[in-house]
Amino acid sequence: MNIAERIILSSEEEAAINRWVNGKRVALRLVVRARIIQLAARGVFNHEIAARLGISRPTVQLWRERFLALRLAGLEKDAPRPGRRPRISRKKVSAIVEATLHTTPPQATHWSTRTMAKAQRVSEATVRRIWKQYNLKPHLVESFKLSRDKQFLEKLYDVVGLYLNPPDKALVLCVDEKSQIQALERTQPLLPLRSGIPARQTHDYKRNGTTTLFAALNTLDGTVIGDCMPRHRHQEFIRFLQLINVKTPTDLTLHLIVDNYGTHKHSRVQSWLKRHPRFVLHFTPTSSSWLNLVERWFSEITTKRIRRGSFQNVKGLITAINNYIESHNQNPQVFVWTASVQSIMNKISKCKEALDAGH
Repeated sequence: MNIAERIILSSEEEAAINRWVNGKRVALRLVVRARIIQLAARGVFNHEIAARLGISRPTVQLWRERFLALRLAGLEKDAPRPGRRPRISRKKVSAIVEATLHTTPPQATHWSTRTMAKAQRVSEATVRRIWKQYNLKPHLVESFKLSRDKQFLEKLYDVVGLYLNPPDKALVLCVDEKSQIQALERTQPLLPLRSGIPARQTHDYKRNGTTTLFAALNTLDGTVIGDCMPRHRHQEFIRFLQLINVKTPTDLTLHLIVDNYGTHKHSRVQSWLKRHPRFVLHFTPTSSSWLNLVERWFSEITTKRIRRGSFQNVKGLITAINNYIESHNQNPQVFVWTASVQSIMNKISKCKEALDAGH
């Protein structure tokens, strides 16, 4: 005859067991488990405990063993269960992930759940579940551009240094042009937003001319100096520099972050800068417009004021832009640069590794 191992309770364990047995707000399953251990500690045999509590003897034996192995913690939580065995083998999962990352279907640029399911002879739901588990999204594509500027690192340190450690008695201005902004007039009025239905506009429009927005974002307070001009040449850029000169305190040095557009390097621009020594231009690396914070502001005005607008002429477009700038400057938003040179270079290194890997 097998005799179960004796259970001896410490004073703390006995107090906890009694509290659970007599507790009015304790879960019933915990009360039954505590009662099993309480009776077992008193020397009651398993079959007698089962009879008193109306449960099976194997259940009594299970919780005796759980208590002996884990003590009180073994009663509070259920033992982990193995669950259903997976229907899809690890080999098949690996094959689906490998095919998603390194192959493409015939006559297509990327896999869909249906084409992958057909190729691997599994259900579409299985492919969807595996892609979700491994965070694979073949239907999405993002754009990137690695700069080939030979002075990339030098220019990167220069621009990021202005953001993270601006010089004393100076202003840092992010300057750029948003060219060829079209005054588009929709052929029919915008249909307003309704419950469950987004605002709608016609896909066709009438072109009523273009304008170019010159903008200088003050990194200190988020204000913007802006002006719309019909063309995008060095003459207009000099006019904008003169506007900046007028609208900023004359006792401060002005550090302008600009891109490598030819207009910014024109000989007449260089001559104007020599006559105004408080202007210092800092050029971003080629193909690195993301380094210029004014691009973030351009995204704001495009999304909030231009993209959904309908303008009968260029004058109306310019008025809308000027009103937006005036409203923005009344409650400006400061765009704070946080990325260090090292973090940027780490991301670029990972991108280059991905390119070298061929996927």
